[in-house]
Amino acid sequence: MTRELKYGRKGPEKGNSLVVFLHGYGANGADLLGLGDALAPHMPQTVFMAPDAPENCAGNPFGYQWFPIPWLDGSEQSAADAGMENSARDINAFLDIAMQAEELTPDRVVLFGFSQGTMMSLEIAPRRDTPVAAVVAFSGRLIRPERLASDAISKPPVLLVHGDADEMVPFSSMNEAGLALTEAGFETYAHVMEGTGHGIAPDGLSVALAFMLDKLGLKAG
Repeated sequence: MTRELKYGRKGPEKGNSLVVFLHGYGANGADLLGLGDALAPHMPQTVFMAPDAPENCAGNPFGYQWFPIPWLDGSEQSAADAGMENSARDINAFLDIAMQAEELTPDRVVLFGFSQGTMMSLEIAPRRDTPVAAVVAFSGRLIRPERLASDAISKPPVLLVHGDADEMVPFSSMNEAGLALTEAGFETYAHVMEGTGHGIAPDGLSVALAFMLDKLGLKAG
């Protein structure tokens, strides 16, 4: 059984592509949906959606989480594992419903994650039956890298973006994810946001925009 995710939407009534933002631990969908305002002039026919994670955040009562994080909130690892699996089902169901509602196929969809949202994006995308157009993965890490090669059904192109001054998710996580993705046969790209902490810098967003336009076959508006 899946949980229905509340979400925000921006963009045209009927678009030719869809970007789904997955937010970080303790945040909400609106935290990333605002990026749609910066991207929309360059992607005028793209719809932007950002669901809220299904659980109240143990470490931030004003935000949400895709799964608990033991080293931040004192939860058990078993709870984190179960939370991730449950949220993966929720997001997959959300994607299926969103594509049907927008009348779009997976090759017109980009998963755009930040931090814990990146962890969910890299967990979900390889295990979907049909590949999405691309995955944009900011400031996160790959959960269970040892299972990626054997579990991967789909291999969409992935852009990893990380700040080299990230105080929350170690910068080394980008290299670890990149190695696992490359070894598993994924088309993998990376961009370092120099001097950036746990966030999305303008240069990173510009690289993400160019990547999305390329993988969706769009021309900048």
